[in-house]
Amino acid sequence: MNRTELEHILKQLHRDAYIWARQCCQFDDELAKDMLQQSYLKILEGKAKLKDPKKAKTWLFSIIRYTIIDEYRKAGKVVPLEESYDPIDTIEEVDSTDYEGIIKKLPEMQREVIMAVFYHQMTIAESAEILQINVGTARTHYERGKKKLKELIQKSQLIEQNGK
Repeated sequence: MNRTELEHILKQLHRDAYIWARQCCQFDDELAKDMLQQSYLKILEGKAKLKDPKKAKTWLFSIIRYTIIDEYRKAGKVVPLEESYDPIDTIEEVDSTDYEGIIKKLPEMQREVIMAVFYHQMTIAESAEILQINVGTARTHYERGKKKLKELIQKSQLIEQNGK
C-alpha cells in the first residue's frame, strides 16, 4: 500500500481514531492528541503495516491502543492487572447525565470493549482483535460491562432522585 492510500485511510478514520485515543487516554484531550500523532508517525514511517485494507479501522485502533500502553509504561503509570479485570465495588456519587464519568468507573477491559462495540459500531470479534484477547473473553467483558453500566446508571439516578 502506498503512502497516498495510507494517508487517505487515516483521513477517513481520523475522527473515530481521535475519539478512540481520547477514550484510551481516560478522556485526556492533550494526551490523546499526542498519542494519535505518535500513532500516525509509526504508520507513516512504516513501523506498522496494513495487511488487509478491509480491517483498517481495527488495525488503526490497535496501533493507537498499544502506543498509549507503551507511553503509560514509560511514564510508570501501569495499572495492575487485577485493577483492570476485577469489578469496582465502590460507587461514588455521579450525575446520571455524566456518562463519561460513569463509563470511567468501569474496569479498563470492560470499558474498552463497551466503547468499541457501542460507540464505534464494531463487533465483539473486532474489539477482541483490537484488544488482542479471545472472542469469548471479549464477550465476557462486554456482558459484565453492560451489567455494571446498568447498575452504575441506576445507582446514580437513585442518588439524584433522593437528593431532590
